Amino acid sequence: MAMDPKRVKSDLVLILDFGSQYTHLITRRIRSLSIFSLCLNGTSSLQTITDLNPSVVILSGGPHSVHTPDSPSFPDGFIQWAQSNAVPVLGICYGLQLLVHRLGGEVRVGNTQEYGRMEIHVENQSALFPSAKVGHNQIVWMSHGDEAVTLPSGFNVVARSQQGAVAAIENPSAKFYGLQYHPEVTHTPEGMETLRHFLFDVCGVAAGWKMEDVLEEEIKVINDTVGPEEHVICALSGGVDSTVAATIVHKAIGNRLHCVFVDNGLLRYKERERVMETFEKDLHLPVVCVDAVDQFLTKLKGVTDPEVKRKIIGKEFICIFDAFAQELEKKLGSKPSYLVQGTLYPDVIESCPPPGSGRTHSHTIKSHHNVGGLPKDMKLKLIEPLKLLFKDEVRQLGKIMDVPEGFLKRHPFPGPGLAVRVLGDVTEGNALEILRQVDEIFIQSIKDAGLYDVIWQAFAVFLPIRSVGVQGDQRTHSHVVALRAVTSHDGMTADWYYFEHKFLDDVSRKICNAVRGVNRVVQDITSKPPSTIEWE
Repeated sequence: MAMDPKRVKSDLVLILDFGSQYTHLITRRIRSLSIFSLCLNGTSSLQTITDLNPSVVILSGGPHSVHTPDSPSFPDGFIQWAQSNAVPVLGICYGLQLLVHRLGGEVRVGNTQEYGRMEIHVENQSALFPSAKVGHNQIVWMSHGDEAVTLPSGFNVVARSQQGAVAAIENPSAKFYGLQYHPEVTHTPEGMETLRHFLFDVCGVAAGWKMEDVLEEEIKVINDTVGPEEHVICALSGGVDSTVAATIVHKAIGNRLHCVFVDNGLLRYKERERVMETFEKDLHLPVVCVDAVDQFLTKLKGVTDPEVKRKIIGKEFICIFDAFAQELEKKLGSKPSYLVQGTLYPDVIESCPPPGSGRTHSHTIKSHHNVGGLPKDMKLKLIEPLKLLFKDEVRQLGKIMDVPEGFLKRHPFPGPGLAVRVLGDVTEGNALEILRQVDEIFIQSIKDAGLYDVIWQAFAVFLPIRSVGVQGDQRTHSHVVALRAVTSHDGMTADWYYFEHKFLDDVSRKICNAVRGVNRVVQDITSKPPSTIEWE
């Protein structure tokens, strides 16, 4: 349940996804122009496409060849629908080849495959490149093996690559356009300008995608959906997504929202106090804090396998959440009807993979975004107010609702908490306490140095090894801790952050002086891949 795309005050640009690794990027780039953009599986039915009433359709790139028998394509009747409704269509890369192929032109395996940065030359006056650009060269990002060799009737070539391959085509009277390169990537410096010109000047799209409107629309949808007597529950993790989702629902239905925050004993230094203060004092959310420290740590005693830890934590969480729901039912005299989840748009897209990817349409959303595997008899309907939004948009939404900026910019924190940052048994000795203190010093030092917003995620790790040291003129046999800081866009890949030596020197000194039981600090300098971001 999320806002209705038809009620957004912007024209919709619909992207039909044929498997390009850049599909998310096109969606985000178009939204950055204040135009609403959605992504749909390229083989969706014509009804699904037309029901959304798009003003423009973009056919994405993809790894396929139009010549293979099972290559994905838009549905029959799509071309006729676009023409009779005067909906402009832009094919990018594979999308261009698909357009040429389906309209009766010829695509063949290229003599030379073009990958990477290439120079293209604008040959003719065109709608895609304004007249001043004839004879103009630009650098673009190519990624294709096949090429269009004979264009369908009514089409002109408007740009070619240095090798002479077709780089851009158009049939303005039919409103069909094609780019053989990727305008959405940063490796195509003029690409955003081309997209902007195409959408505003060629297609006449109206820009009205504003977070204020999104908030208003979401509140309306929640009020239309949740009955006046119905109650809603939400598990808050302390993360940005669940907090913003809960804040929207609270704005809509007030104290018929019931939130629970679980202290599982695996939280960071003073996390419970800090998070509860934000929930109660800044956001005025109705939150019950459940102290389940003993319950979790008893179950985790002696467990060293990271996967087993995750399962135990997930199971315990569900038990607590179930008990919370039952307790609430007794108090209210009726069962809560809805569950709020902070599902984001990339999770939705990833759970419906593009055609030809070999993956099935399983709806598995990352486990830390939801209460994975809730008891079946709870029968709760979902409210997912963020399911059409990207992370940066969620932060914008949070800002509008006065969620403190420091909270919105927090680094991601894993669902299982410090359990995946204490290698080995989390209950052994005072590993958790040591880790909390070390992590606090590390993060505070990063903030003091003005680096927190530059780094995607930073944290400390407790290693299950001891080392000999010298502290206060005495030999010590104490613990080793590791520091990790990475830069990333989305966590899929990551590079380690290059700290200045002085910073590392200061942090190491502070940790060894302030935290009893630590006499050695190491830094993790591995990228992802080959490693993951978390240690486990």
